[in-house]
Amino acid sequence: MGVDIVWEHPSQRASIIIKRVASLLLKCAGLSQKDLSLYLVSDEKITQINKQWLNRPWPTNVISFSQSDDLTSNLLGDIVISLDTARREAEEAGVSLENRLIALIAHGLVHIMGYDHEGSNSDKISFEKKEKELLKAVAQEKIMADLCINVDHVATIRQARGGVEPDPVAAAVLVELAGADGIVVHLREDRRHIQDRDVKLLRQLVQTRLTLEMAATEEMLKIASEIKPDIVTLVPEKREEITTEGGLDVVSLESHIAEAIEFLHKASIPVSLFVDPEQEQIEASKRVGAECIEIHTGRYAEASSPEQEDYEYEQIAEMARIGSDLGLRVHAGHGLNYQNTARLAALPEIVEFSIGHSIISRAVMVGMEQAVKEMLSLVKKGRIV
Repeated sequence: MGVDIVWEHPSQRASIIIKRVASLLLKCAGLSQKDLSLYLVSDEKITQINKQWLNRPWPTNVISFSQSDDLTSNLLGDIVISLDTARREAEEAGVSLENRLIALIAHGLVHIMGYDHEGSNSDKISFEKKEKELLKAVAQEKIMADLCINVDHVATIRQARGGVEPDPVAAAVLVELAGADGIVVHLREDRRHIQDRDVKLLRQLVQTRLTLEMAATEEMLKIASEIKPDIVTLVPEKREEITTEGGLDVVSLESHIAEAIEFLHKASIPVSLFVDPEQEQIEASKRVGAECIEIHTGRYAEASSPEQEDYEYEQIAEMARIGSDLGLRVHAGHGLNYQNTARLAALPEIVEFSIGHSIISRAVMVGMEQAVKEMLSLVKKGRIV
């Protein structure tokens, strides 16, 4: 049961979100146990189909074929969409390709359900009413990723002069006012930026949610149990590194990480593990009892060629899918900026992004509110590329 997608020019990265959209439409239509085939083709191909079956030798945006007159059958039918036309229509309407595809799939599905807008006026009204009901239900169901902002580098600037300005706590207030979904800080063992005082004040002031990144050391576990952030993200830590260089090796440290998670759970603190996009690390994260994983996106962000970026993207997409299938909440972060985030934001399995350096850097130029809102527009909108 479900959605089968056929691409004229296969694109795994786009198929992830298209399959989710189509499945969501079936659910909202009360047809989640049915099978639907979805074909995404070129203008040339849809023109051939139109000519062969409907005697109209020109491209249209969508065609649907019901495979059964009996909706009790498991097989609903086929929806064919011209991706070329969908892209043009999205650009002309000023909407995302994703939203245009949602509308076209909904249109085709309403046809398969037995409605027709080309007959009488009452038929047209009934069709449009059903189409609007379906799109409204999907809009209510659709989940957008959260954006949590790391304010460590505000503290980095402060510590460079050893003074009190700028204050990461004040920055966190501005971040929340701009609409972010949460605040992230990394309390490192060497206290190079965020200080204990910062975390204590943030716990008192943050109104959204506070994520504390930390190493799984006895000292940090004690601090976390006292401060009680909304969630702890366990990360690897080397004193000589400029920033976190890779994911936590949960496989090699499974016993130690499991003990740390058990300790935090006793303090009623959920745990996320910062891991590389590798299946064995994600499966180990599930075994040790973590609720979440944060996929390390560094290799994707630092890719030296489009080909390498595509490869790393596909790795993240596949690992996000595996994590979600295991019942883990999937987050992502590290090295993300205003150029590379939107592509990942189109992955439905990633429900939260943790981004810091690029936003703080942008804030130096345009102010915190503007910098946050610009990133929110990318994360909340997402897109198919």
